Amino acid sequence: MRDVLDELMRWWEAGERVGMGTVVATFQSAPRPPGASMLVGPDESAVGSVSGGCVEGAVYTLAQEVVADGAPALQRYGVSDDDAFAVGLTCGGILDVYVERVDRDSFPELGAIAADVGAGRPVAVATVIEHPDPTILGRRLIIHPAPRAPGVPARDAPETGGRGSEARADGRSGERLGGAEVRGDLGSARMNDAVVDDALGLLAQGSNATLTYGTDGERRGEGMRVFVWGFAPKPRMLVFGAIDFAAAVARVGSFLGYQVTVCDARPVFATASRFPDADEVVVDWPHRYLAAEAEAGRIDARTVITVLTHDPKFDIPLLEVALRLPEVGYIGAMGSRRTHDDRLARLREAGFGEREIARLASPIGLDLGARTPEETAISIAAEVIAARWGGSGERLTGTDGRIHRNSVTP
Repeated sequence: MRDVLDELMRWWEAGERVGMGTVVATFQSAPRPPGASMLVGPDESAVGSVSGGCVEGAVYTLAQEVVADGAPALQRYGVSDDDAFAVGLTCGGILDVYVERVDRDSFPELGAIAADVGAGRPVAVATVIEHPDPTILGRRLIIHPAPRAPGVPARDAPETGGRGSEARADGRSGERLGGAEVRGDLGSARMNDAVVDDALGLLAQGSNATLTYGTDGERRGEGMRVFVWGFAPKPRMLVFGAIDFAAAVARVGSFLGYQVTVCDARPVFATASRFPDADEVVVDWPHRYLAAEAEAGRIDARTVITVLTHDPKFDIPLLEVALRLPEVGYIGAMGSRRTHDDRLARLREAGFGEREIARLASPIGLDLGARTPEETAISIAAEVIAARWGGSGERLTGTDGRIHRNSVTP
């Protein structure tokens, strides 16, 4: 939904009815991930994509039917269907698409959700997409994680337990449930408890997924499927070292959807004009800045740390902080083979074991033969993507098995 949210909000605010199809599950080589959405507007226009062009025509027709009668539909498209070639999904993939009517009556919370997404506030939206009771189909929970004190990792945040009402800073209020603020009701406390617990985990990763339960929320059951959108703030990319390579890394990091920060202790180099693609440029000692960000709770399992200074007086204190952080998505350091060997020796002298050192990608990047800053940035980005999704970094032409992976690697 995030990819079509602006257009969806334009129609929603105008009081229009919109058909929205969302990929809620994929199998094999489906081209779009869970969460990808397509809109069919009141002017019969199509916005967004659920399959990169393969089944859009079929989803378009189904969305028109759903808008007309108001009943949501869950449809599977793939090679197992008799009409797979008719709808165009010839890549061998299978995808489940949930189609619903969206307007002010059916989705009154959408305006508040869009405000949260725009402001970078984490929010999860859990929707029942399959249930034998038609009155439960389409019900939603809107879930915000409970605020936590600075410096307290999310996994250590205190559970409030029980239920109650608490005002939010933005003026809204919701029920407190299991350490989260929750609005909506799926039908029973057992359903709500199970979905809230799992949705908070997905939100921490910034990922979307379909969850399966028994019809009353039983963990080991079937009959109810719930799709969860995890609208987390952008993941962070911290680029240390205000050099020409850093400008290229910041550019590709921004392109990939990261919130990019460039940090260097030298004010003459760390300027916004030199790094126009960075969201912020910070003048500070790298190790001190990273420690402060971790203490403030702004480093998580999606954070990417790139160390590009290849100067031990900056690198080693910084890596000593980075390698001791419990949750980081990627840590990479630039340098020659000689610099790399010296770096490892210094880290071992500082007391780091081989298991800790193994978290470090050094020399940084995949072997693409890169030479220019731009090529090197692509090499680094490729390694970051491989680390996130569990890719091998090999050429696809020399590998077998699935191309697309569904799970984010924390």
